Amino acid sequence: MARFRRKSCITLIALVLLVLIVTVVLKALTPEDSPFDNPVGEQPVPERRNENQIQRENDNKLVQSKMTDSAQSDKLEAALRKFPPPNYYLHAFYYTWYGNPKFDGKYIHWDHPQLPHWDLKVAQGYPQARHVPPEDIGANFYPSLGAYSSRDPSIIESHMQQLRTAAIGVLVVSWYPPNMSDDNGEPTDDIVPLLMEVAHKYHVKVAFHIEPYKGRDEVNMLTNVKYIIDKYGDHPAFFKYRTNTGKLLPLIYVYDSYLMNSEQWGKLLKHTDSNSIRDTPYDAIFIALLVEEKHKRDILTAGFDGVYTYFATNGFSYGSTQRNWDSLKAFCEDNNLIYILSVGPGYIDTGVRPWNFQNTRNRINGKYYETSLSAALQARPDFIAITSFNEWHEGTQIEMAIPKTGQTVYMDYLPNKPAIYLEITRKWAAIFGGERRKWQD
Repeated sequence: MARFRRKSCITLIALVLLVLIVTVVLKALTPEDSPFDNPVGEQPVPERRNENQIQRENDNKLVQSKMTDSAQSDKLEAALRKFPPPNYYLHAFYYTWYGNPKFDGKYIHWDHPQLPHWDLKVAQGYPQARHVPPEDIGANFYPSLGAYSSRDPSIIESHMQQLRTAAIGVLVVSWYPPNMSDDNGEPTDDIVPLLMEVAHKYHVKVAFHIEPYKGRDEVNMLTNVKYIIDKYGDHPAFFKYRTNTGKLLPLIYVYDSYLMNSEQWGKLLKHTDSNSIRDTPYDAIFIALLVEEKHKRDILTAGFDGVYTYFATNGFSYGSTQRNWDSLKAFCEDNNLIYILSVGPGYIDTGVRPWNFQNTRNRINGKYYETSLSAALQARPDFIAITSFNEWHEGTQIEMAIPKTGQTVYMDYLPNKPAIYLEITRKWAAIFGGERRKWQD
């Protein structure tokens, strides 16, 4: 009996050990090795549930994103309906050279120096200090948006809203080639992509105003026109105009075009030259600045497609003098040139040229601007270009300005409100649109 009980105990112990060993082995097996796993190629139920959950979450996010985009689009379209329709024959010169510490690390252009007179004796009688923003800026008016940066997306949004309030269809952006700038600024070509994106959102077009950058000649002009068209030409905001021959081409303004002689321009713009840009993918409508009467002959010889007058000071130059506008119209018609007249709300640049008071043109609470617009319509131009949307240094801006008190004395738009010049522009944009339709009948 004792031996039998010992054998039974040994057998029981062996059985318990066997069960423990099997249990440990089964626990050590991976899910893939487990004999109790799903058939090959079939995923475990918990995994299938997680994938479905992820897919549902992704679908929900996509739906929510589309709903958000749709809501934002509907909101923008509703906002756009509150604006008057843009007049694409009404342009405005636009400057992207402003900067501040938040976006640019320093103030740019708002700290513009007071420039000396070329006559040393005269220069001695005027200050030549640099302005100290934000309270003291290089302008006679103070912007409602403050000493802003042209890189600030919220500023660009506000500017587009102001342009649409004024029914302006095309902003003409001051442009220097990459890594180049004016004497008081920094390169700004990298701002253009954002500018065009926001412009497109507001149905505003963008044309280019090529500045007299250092070393400008017919060779690098060709290079730079190619750059502009290659980089921006396919963007829906890039302004193009259909010519009398049916071609849809970019329209490019060339500031101080007279600094290059007619022979140089002819190499680029004449059909007869082997290096001509004409009838190539980079052909465009080139608009020359007409300052003096003698420039009429030079513009024809050079092969330009049109003229513009830029300056907002009646009497400052031959081109900006209103009594000459009818004869300029006849000249353009006789020579098949596009005729672009420039008008502005006034002129004062004594914040940066303290000695230049003789060229000041008082705004007279908007009367100067309305008189200029009326005179322009009488001359029946193809386009009207406003000088300017935001050239604050020369006091030609129609952008909103506010009264500003402090050590620096600023002018303002009182007794009118900050948007007065946008409202005047909107009024005349409608009149101009109506007159153009009559001229075409």
